[in-house]
Amino acid sequence: MKSLQFLSAEAFVSHAEFARKNLGSVAHNLFPLLFKASYLLEQREVIHDLVETWPLPDFNIGKLLGTTVDYQEDLSHRRCSVCLESCLTGLRDYVLNHPSPCVKRLKVVDLTGIKDVEVQLCECKKTMGRWARTKLLSKLCLEVLVHLQQKQCKPRAFEISIDVLIDLFVTERNYELVVQALLQKRYCPLKICCVAFRADNLALQKFFYIIKLTDPSLLRKLEVVHNVRLEMEHLEILFNSIHFPLLMSLTLPARTFNVRRLTAADELMLTSIGEKMGEMTQLTELSLAFSILTGRIRKLLSPLKTPLKMLDVSNCSLNHADMIYLANSIHSYHLEALDLSGHNIPELYPSAFFKLLNHSSPVLRSLILEDCNVQDTHVNMLIVALSPCQKLQEFKFLGNPLSSQALKHLFTFLCELPVLKNVEFPVPKDCYPIDITYPIDDASLCRFDHQKYDRIAEELKFILLQANREDVKASTPLFGSYDAAVQETNDELGAYLIKSFKETLEKLTTSLSKMS
Repeated sequence: MKSLQFLSAEAFVSHAEFARKNLGSVAHNLFPLLFKASYLLEQREVIHDLVETWPLPDFNIGKLLGTTVDYQEDLSHRRCSVCLESCLTGLRDYVLNHPSPCVKRLKVVDLTGIKDVEVQLCECKKTMGRWARTKLLSKLCLEVLVHLQQKQCKPRAFEISIDVLIDLFVTERNYELVVQALLQKRYCPLKICCVAFRADNLALQKFFYIIKLTDPSLLRKLEVVHNVRLEMEHLEILFNSIHFPLLMSLTLPARTFNVRRLTAADELMLTSIGEKMGEMTQLTELSLAFSILTGRIRKLLSPLKTPLKMLDVSNCSLNHADMIYLANSIHSYHLEALDLSGHNIPELYPSAFFKLLNHSSPVLRSLILEDCNVQDTHVNMLIVALSPCQKLQEFKFLGNPLSSQALKHLFTFLCELPVLKNVEFPVPKDCYPIDITYPIDDASLCRFDHQKYDRIAEELKFILLQANREDVKASTPLFGSYDAAVQETNDELGAYLIKSFKETLEKLTTSLSKMS
């Protein structure tokens, strides 16, 4: 519902030329209203001019586009390329076109509130993801410096200082540009303040160099993923050389830890890493997916001073002792998101799993149990375990060998979870050939009866409909959930994989030639 004031703002900005000419006559407190109206209508020129002449001390895009009194719809999930580029170029021109700092009030620009979601509702249908925002802001910071230097501006122009809070996403392709922008930060009126940092497809040496440039003392979230070959000894060096006092969320790449062949020195290293994480007193989110941590969860998590709210230990080869520790730890009472995918929960540690869910049930919002060998005979057990989880909003259990009948039984129960919003369920086992084995490899994942699946999926959705749960989204994303960061950089990652494969073949060919 739009207020009369918001409708008036829409009418004003819809005539771009008129609006731009008359912005100087607009009361300062109306700028936020006009910005949201312009963003909704994708009026790029008006957006640019609003930011260029922004009269307020802060510009928080998440708050500006979020739910407001005049218009309740949240637009912060619209990462519209047209609108965001206009925002950032307007910010550049804020500095360039009005060099006198005495008339400038803007001190903080917060770009962290943009939500990267799959479905975009903007008319242009072009998105600007986190990687592209990182690249554009870095480019504009350097443009500001070059322009100021070429114009030989008076020193007071450099007295303008605006902290630009952003979630940086760096890969090999935009690395040099971001490094240059960070190196010049002290001289640039636009100060890049990295609140969250994601590194992918980056050489280890480059990662260590750029993470120091970001000012780690401000960092709240660190994601090191996929093609950054960070191993245990590198992690110890990182934690010993850099302090992260405000870090709340840490994601490490696959195979960071492999405890199968630990020496005495490695055990000490693991203890040291745990102690260093314990010094991060704000840390509440930890992702260790696809590391081998058998029997070592206690060593890593027990030093933590603050209980974890999010834990991802998917495909970490946890044993019974690990699950017992998790179920009895202080963390179990605070977990809002938990991923135990890749573990044979029903067969190996059902009682510990029951206890863990029971402890976390008052706060648990997201549970992921993909490829956990949950079969038809385990559905009743799963229902009993989930029953206390009345705050659950998301449940994903792809890759489990469940029949259509078992899924219908489970869905009937899921209707009773009052705030459940999202369910990701597997293709029913009876849609695959009889000889299929679990976990299903990628090559066989699509070899199922699609017509039969569609019929069953409709029946499952009808169960939700009968229970008046149209608010629950049920889907089967065969190759995993949408990941905005991966989607944005998949071309670069694909090229990297091809290059790595080619190099491996060349090494193999060379070795075979030497042998012959």
